Amino acid sequence: MPISVRNLKYVYNPGMPGETVALNDVSFDVADGTILGIIGHTGSGKSTLLQHLNGLIKPTSGEVYIDGECITDGKAKMTDIRRKVGLVFQYPEYQLFEETVSKDVAFGPKNLGCNEAEQEERVKKAISLVGLDYDEIKDCSPFELSGGMKRRVAIAGVIAMDPKILILDEPTAGLDPSAHREILAMVRRIHDEMGIILIFVSHNMADIAEMSDRVMVMSGGNIALEGTPAEVFSQGEKLAEMGLGVPPAKEIIDLIKDRNPGFVSEALSVDEAARDIKAYLEESDS
Repeated sequence: MPISVRNLKYVYNPGMPGETVALNDVSFDVADGTILGIIGHTGSGKSTLLQHLNGLIKPTSGEVYIDGECITDGKAKMTDIRRKVGLVFQYPEYQLFEETVSKDVAFGPKNLGCNEAEQEERVKKAISLVGLDYDEIKDCSPFELSGGMKRRVAIAGVIAMDPKILILDEPTAGLDPSAHREILAMVRRIHDEMGIILIFVSHNMADIAEMSDRVMVMSGGNIALEGTPAEVFSQGEKLAEMGLGVPPAKEIIDLIKDRNPGFVSEALSVDEAARDIKAYLEESDS
């Protein structure tokens, strides 16, 4: 279910003193099965863009196509769009409201008209996908869970809608290192098992580099850079001009390259950097 965005423009408060162009002629495509990471400073247009992808915002001009269907021409049914495109806002645990985990996760399928048996099947599958035990957690109050578990339950509620595209806005924000790693592993598992397009926004460059097939950099309502993680993070100077950085492992690799011209590495993760440094030291000692 590919995504195609064409000449998307959005203006807040048009014609008013506070008029702001949030998106300016944005065009891009996302192929089936892709993990797209989006980075950019606050105010760069990231969140506004995400809300266009499931019809929460209507563009000032331009089109958004989901699986070939234009969702911005006023003809598409919003319920159908949001069934296909799941959007998880930052700190989704604040949106939990039911008395038990199973009821909270079942809320979406229930509103889609699923019968009780199908609701239960979807809830079990979604809870399993986020790495929780259905029998252990189904009758628990979501408000008594840890922060990381609450977030998993909130994401399970979106997964239970069986979306073909899943959008996550800062999925690891505010979590401790252990929960952070668990959420990343969960996101990867969801993508691999559901075979969906996954789009996520993060300020953590290491996460973007590790998880993404493609990276898009937003700045001033425009796409400033786009490409593979290696292509985007090789442009450190341009990123710095936008107030953005590169993954810590990339910083270390670049420092070593400056001092050792014979050292070759394009590592973006700690594990890759450690492997290349080890190989270089072993070769130097031989």
